[in-house]
Amino acid sequence: MAFDGIVVADLVHELRKELLNGRIARIVQPEPDELLITVKTQEGQKRLLICADASLPLVYLTDTNKPAPMSAPNFCMLLRKHIGSGRITDISQPKLERIIRFTIEHLNELGDLCRKLLIVEIMGKHSNIIFCTEDGKIIDSIKHVSAQMSSVREVLPGREYFIPDTMHKADPLTVSRADFSALLTGKPVPVSKALYTSFTGISPVTAEEICFLAGLDSSVPAKEYSEDVLFHLYTQFEIYLSAVKEEAFSPAIYYDGREPREFSALPLSHFSGYTKQEYPSISEVLRTYYSTRSQLTRIRQKSADLRHIVQTALERNRKKYDLQLRQLKDTEGRDKYKIYGELINTYGYNVAEGARQMEALNYYTNEMVTIPLDPTKTPQENAQRYFAKYNKQKRTFEALSELCRETKDDITYLESIQTSLDIALTEDDLAGIKEELAGSGYIKRKTVRKKVKVKNTPLHYISSDGYHIYVGKNNLQNEELTFHFASGDDWWFHAKQAPGSHVIVKTNGEELPDRTFEEAGRLAAYYSSMRGSEKVEIDYVEKKHVKKPKGGKPGFVVYYTNYSLVIDSDISGLQEV
Repeated sequence: MAFDGIVVADLVHELRKELLNGRIARIVQPEPDELLITVKTQEGQKRLLICADASLPLVYLTDTNKPAPMSAPNFCMLLRKHIGSGRITDISQPKLERIIRFTIEHLNELGDLCRKLLIVEIMGKHSNIIFCTEDGKIIDSIKHVSAQMSSVREVLPGREYFIPDTMHKADPLTVSRADFSALLTGKPVPVSKALYTSFTGISPVTAEEICFLAGLDSSVPAKEYSEDVLFHLYTQFEIYLSAVKEEAFSPAIYYDGREPREFSALPLSHFSGYTKQEYPSISEVLRTYYSTRSQLTRIRQKSADLRHIVQTALERNRKKYDLQLRQLKDTEGRDKYKIYGELINTYGYNVAEGARQMEALNYYTNEMVTIPLDPTKTPQENAQRYFAKYNKQKRTFEALSELCRETKDDITYLESIQTSLDIALTEDDLAGIKEELAGSGYIKRKTVRKKVKVKNTPLHYISSDGYHIYVGKNNLQNEELTFHFASGDDWWFHAKQAPGSHVIVKTNGEELPDRTFEEAGRLAAYYSSMRGSEKVEIDYVEKKHVKKPKGGKPGFVVYYTNYSLVIDSDISGLQEV
């Protein structure tokens, strides 16, 4: 994510449009480092959320209200006293810093018109909300920073407010060509890093984008490029940032399937592999991005126990499988003992008493072989010994072959559970997987009770040609889709020899167009362990040819005739219902 100076510039542009000349109606501090300010404007009531949390600092407009604590914190009471009914006269951003400065007019105790500054710094762990007089003297802040905490700047009542310039960064909106080249060539680091460490408000993602637009390798130091190339880079730098000067923002989120990977206020061309979703405002981008990321993080945290159970079972089964394969390899020479026994019975009549070996013609290969013998036993007893050894290894081979098959099925099944956990997006998805693990004996239920009914539905897409496509999110759903929901002439898709979802295309008795086959194949590739691969082999067949093996685990199927296609796992053009 890149909450950089460009995103802040877009945010300032939006806030000026929505809040300028609005009057503050309510100030609450729901969390120790968070403010929710309600502003009355001519267009109606607006809510501004300001969060200075070290791990997730945010500023955006929201429709969601938050309850105020029973007792307002001191900082909140101070703001209410000074600007509780103040009017926002200006919203600005110094240079391209991650700072938003609100200028607020209010009447003091004597009825005189005064101005105060509410300064929001979005700087990671150094984020803060600082309340100052018009001339820059700090009245108070939501976080106090003493000299013991920072040698760069104190943020305490009575101190002068200033923006720390620890890295001596230049303003990207006013830098000259000569200064631009000097700043970049003076740093023995990759050119992309030189960009974001030399200029305010430029994030690593933005630096990569500028290098991409200029057609440069971002990992090469700037000093290795000629002046002409650096001039070309400067030109692209200016063109890209001209949108900030002109306030021509295009806020968007870039998705990897259903997961948001990045957001920005300006286009990111080098993210061509992701799906771009544009939004009408940067506030909506921030709300959507962080709420979705928060949901995904929460689901991953909640799935941690299930992942541990599955991973532990997988490791145990893989070790067992390796051991079984080694034991199985030891039985590969079993046929040799059978031949030895037969050859002793055939040629053993002329073996001298007490002989330790015999030579005989192997009539299966027409080659001479040397057979070790026990000198204390007769030829017949030696033959019986080899037959007994053969029969023992044959029984071991048959038993181990069955055990290997069962263990391999367990591994495949657990890998499919891992894939289900990877695509889980809701608590209902996790509940369905947990119920499946309990039904398979990997989780013990605390009490004996009836099987839990989980309200969960498969993913539902509409193809470009209007056909309904359904995707199972776990093995139980896969089985339900394939054997209870799909009709015989519907089409079934699955990634070849890889854990993944069953994909069903409802044909309604019609012949599917090629594009629908391709889109269903992409869904099967995306919702599998092969997600992200450029080429995934997909098996597809009419559902009537898919059978469930006797005693097979949930979601296991067999089919003996099928078509195949090779396709990527990009589902960006598909519409989810």
